[in-house]
Amino acid sequence: MGIFSSVSHFFFDVGILSWDVLLTLSNLVRRKRRIGHVTPEGHPGYGGLWPEFKPAQEGDSRCSCPALNAMANHGIIPRNGRNISFVELNHQIRTTYNFGPSFCSYVPHYAARMLKKSYSNDTFDLQELDLHNGIEHDASLFRLDTALEPNQSTKHIPFIEELLAAYTGKDQYGNDVLTTKDLSSILGKRRAIARATNSEFSLSFFHKVFGSANSSTLLTIFGGRVEDLRSIVLHERIPEGWESRVREPYGLTLTHFNKTVLAVEFGVREKDWAEAAQEAAARHRTASV
Repeated sequence: MGIFSSVSHFFFDVGILSWDVLLTLSNLVRRKRRIGHVTPEGHPGYGGLWPEFKPAQEGDSRCSCPALNAMANHGIIPRNGRNISFVELNHQIRTTYNFGPSFCSYVPHYAARMLKKSYSNDTFDLQELDLHNGIEHDASLFRLDTALEPNQSTKHIPFIEELLAAYTGKDQYGNDVLTTKDLSSILGKRRAIARATNSEFSLSFFHKVFGSANSSTLLTIFGGRVEDLRSIVLHERIPEGWESRVREPYGLTLTHFNKTVLAVEFGVREKDWAEAAQEAAARHRTASV
């Protein structure tokens, strides 16, 4: 059964990547969606009109991903964050954020594999996605490491404020924006300090790239705009009037996305933060006494 599953997963992945390349090429020759019409008509958020925001209540399930939590807070997926269909998540991520269909198929399939569930038949709660070193990982931009804060739905406000203050760019409309270099820099700092202060720290190459992928979503789907990101990552709320900054007709594909991911990851320099890591380690030791 294990061999059959491995072979099945291999051919599925090859199929997804092949489909993704075709979608990427199609995006090059098709017109972009018009501004104000990125979210499909008939779906939540069309015309910038998002369902009512209601923050999580006691007993609701949330996870370490602000974008998924925001979808629950707006009722795009179940507000309690429970019994979510992998199939429905595929559909709703695509219409909400304009990720490509190949992207939206791959990620829930991967999550189902990680949780040892059926993509077609099973459901999950958001908090289940925080299986440590599954998708969730150390050195997050928004959360303390699991060893320090087991509940990964808990935002670490100082991290978020530092991230939002780290912008160095402006877009064509004069908005403050985070850049690739900004994210590489802050990721380097997070990794260096987490490595120095968390005795249980772990970060494989896969999770380094995954961390850079999470960061790259801020640059692509949200255009790096600090004002919008403050609403999403701090309040887990989709801004009024917002739509995805990705206007390609087939959305953000894995192929196109990976260009940003690799640029962020290859720009990370932990050694630039060696002194800050030493200071953080000293403070941590003092606080532990």
